Amino acid sequence: MADSKNVVLTEDLPLPYRNDIIQAVNVLRNGGIILYPTDTVWGIGCDATWAASIERVYGIKQRPAKQSLLVLAADMDMLQRYVRNIPDVALQLLEYADKPMSIIYPSAQNLPFNLVADDGSIGIRLPHDSFCLDLLREFGKPVVSTSANISGTSTPSVFEKIDNEIKNAVDYVVQWRQNDIHPASASSVVKVEDDNTFRIVRRGYFKR
Repeated sequence: MADSKNVVLTEDLPLPYRNDIIQAVNVLRNGGIILYPTDTVWGIGCDATWAASIERVYGIKQRPAKQSLLVLAADMDMLQRYVRNIPDVALQLLEYADKPMSIIYPSAQNLPFNLVADDGSIGIRLPHDSFCLDLLREFGKPVVSTSANISGTSTPSVFEKIDNEIKNAVDYVVQWRQNDIHPASASSVVKVEDDNTFRIVRRGYFKR
């Protein structure tokens, strides 16, 4: 069951867009896996609170289960339900970031053991992309977002470069933005600590 009130998709949205949101949310609610466009690269996603679905994502990517996955959240309210403490430095980073930034928070809560890192941390991004936001708000819970590639291979910058093995392994492939040919890159990743120190784990950029 979703833990926040779902939004109603308005009739003025393009029909293919609305249908993609509805289909993707139905798959997520049933523990399925989606392939979807994010504010950065295309992602493999599932309900971030469903351990069995997360295990499937690790299998699809052929990735060791303790290399924790990033998560997308709709807003601060959703973020606060899954992070025990949000250090002030994280709020400052979010305020001034002008490109997609994923922040690793030191104290995850209400998330499955196989999503959280050994040190109890969890990486979460608050996207500004309209499709991601509508998906998250309609679903009402955070969604896993890991790049659509086999572990150890290059991250696809556009949909057409995603391996068919990935496309065939998921339960639903979003149609929206499949024809977008503008190359994208992964977000930057910053790890913050309770004492307000931080370090840059990965530098990323986004080209549109």
